[in-house]
Amino acid sequence: MLKILIYSYNYYPEPIGIAPLMTELAQGLVARGHRVRVVTGMPNYPERQIYPAYRGKFYCTEILQGVQVQRSYIMIRPNPGLLARMLLDGSFVVTSILHALKGWRPDVILYTSPPLPVSVPAVILGRIWRVPVVLNLQDILPEAAIHVGLLRNRFAIQVFEALERFAYRQATGISVITKKFADNLVQKGIETSKIVCIPNWVDVNFIRPLPIAENLFRQTYGLDDRFVVLYAGNIALTQGLETVIEAAYQLQHLPNLAVVVVGETKALQRLQQYCQKRQSQALAASQALADRQRSERDLSDRVVSHDGQEARKSHLGLAGDEPAHRNPLDTDAPSTAEARVGNLHFLPFQPREQLPVMLAAADVGLIVQRRNVVSFNMPSKTQLLLASGRPIIASVPATGSAAQVVAQSQGGLVVEPENATALAEAITALYHDRAYGQRLGHQGRQFALKHYSFEQALQSYEALFERLIKGEPIADPRIEAPPQSSATNGS
Repeated sequence: MLKILIYSYNYYPEPIGIAPLMTELAQGLVARGHRVRVVTGMPNYPERQIYPAYRGKFYCTEILQGVQVQRSYIMIRPNPGLLARMLLDGSFVVTSILHALKGWRPDVILYTSPPLPVSVPAVILGRIWRVPVVLNLQDILPEAAIHVGLLRNRFAIQVFEALERFAYRQATGISVITKKFADNLVQKGIETSKIVCIPNWVDVNFIRPLPIAENLFRQTYGLDDRFVVLYAGNIALTQGLETVIEAAYQLQHLPNLAVVVVGETKALQRLQQYCQKRQSQALAASQALADRQRSERDLSDRVVSHDGQEARKSHLGLAGDEPAHRNPLDTDAPSTAEARVGNLHFLPFQPREQLPVMLAAADVGLIVQRRNVVSFNMPSKTQLLLASGRPIIASVPATGSAAQVVAQSQGGLVVEPENATALAEAITALYHDRAYGQRLGHQGRQFALKHYSFEQALQSYEALFERLIKGEPIADPRIEAPPQSSATNGS
């Protein structure tokens, strides 16, 4: 039996992101006979507001599914800027390390990044207890944030780059989620002997193909007779969901098509505002066209008789009052967490227990990224969609990890990012060829069973912990050392 400390800013009951992964890992390790303690913050994501049951608390300790969970105060703001984010990370660093010291001494520490500052208390605790420290790298910061324009402040960049170097050098071992992550670290001079690739997993018994018929999610939201294109998850700058909206606008002609976006309330409201702006532009263009046609008719009417005018109006369907121009994106519901705008449906986050049913409600699942997202970024929804047995359309950079996995799995189609027409064409192809979509979904499911099972991940982490505790190098054969440059002298 190992005693394992997991240091993760996010944990249950947060429904998306790192929290479900760390929750499953902790509970899975307990189920295999290990003792697990989790140091985390008060739950707040994705709303960035402390959940009601935890408000007003500075510290609290719970036992959840056999896991000891120690929660600490964090200074959270709903829409944090750079300073607020630094205060958030700093508050967690200070409060969590004090709480962590009150617990039993572990055999090994595993901490997740982001956030990068968590490396500081994890390394300090590792030195105090003289135990190995494993960095579980879920994103490469600050590089990814700089690339998409989220981080521009020069001083902040220098601080985070220093933290990044500290985290890599002080970790006893580093677990990365894709081979591209490992390549990035090797290029930065990190020894291959401390890097292991353990992909994020999916519980293939929990997320599994379920029949669309009598699907509760479809019934609840009036989608029973629809061809459902689903995007569910984080709605952030790196996603570029405007592409999905523009594609939906191009697909108004397809009967019974529903493009469903499931996300956090405030983010959904921003998307609805974008829809309303798009709607206003379309209405203005439609009105301009109508005005131009009316002017042309008026000019023509000046040279024809009154009888000719009436005949022309009757022929064109213009007799009597003209109908008001209606844009296909007219809003059928108010701007709330649950709303419909044309063929777009905006729905709130679902409880995690409903995740298998929600994914099974889709005919197609979407992965969307902007073109400037760094190539090593890997959305966690990729494994979920593959395991659900539904075909994927990935509007992502062709050189990225997500595109690579979708192509290798043969579980979906990859289209150019931020290209609404390409996305619309891919949706149309699967709309008209349902059998093809089913084949893609089946192939994706088989790939998930082979490469992303939870049991494989658990065994990999157990083996990693045991090797590090014994002082043995990791030596993952998939991680290649950089080629040695040949040196020449002048003699």
